Amino acid sequence: YDIGKGAGFYVNATQAPWAAHYRMYDYVVNELPALIEANFATTGVRAISGHSMGGHGALTIALKNPGRYRSVSAFSPIVAPSQVPWGEKAFGQYLGDDRATWKAYDATALIAEAQERLPLLIDQGDADEFLQNQLKTALFEDAAKTAGYPVTVRLQPGYDHSYYFISSFIGEHIAYHAAALRG
Repeated sequence: YDIGKGAGFYVNATQAPWAAHYRMYDYVVNELPALIEANFATTGVRAISGHSMGGHGALTIALKNPGRYRSVSAFSPIVAPSQVPWGEKAFGQYLGDDRATWKAYDATALIAEAQERLPLLIDQGDADEFLQNQLKTALFEDAAKTAGYPVTVRLQPGYDHSYYFISSFIGEHIAYHAAALRG
């Protein structure tokens, strides 16, 4: 994946050439739910989850939209994109050079301002090749602790960044969300 080819980072781009049509945040927060609700019987009760960059999206979207979701979970999320090479590259292209604007899409920055204490679950493999340089889960844990935000982070021994990792724990995430949606 790369800029414009799947690396959307769930942002509304402000820089050319992306600004005209690259509004991934709006798509996930507004357009996709409206499409689902128009075509399926729904209750209006929501949860959100994702993997890697999708985990980043799930966290930031949930933190920025109090009252919209009952729970959030992530597998190996990019939690501090403003502080890692993947995020710096994407944010620079999509949002420009002003790092202060990047915080609006950085879960580690957003957790300090969270208006709601959603149930939040993160599963992270301890053998993930991206953990130390790109994911930096510990930064998010520290920020959540400082903010008094309860977060469950489960470091899974021997697991990497793969879909096998997700398939090993997806049932637990579904049960986690089901309990929150029922409650």
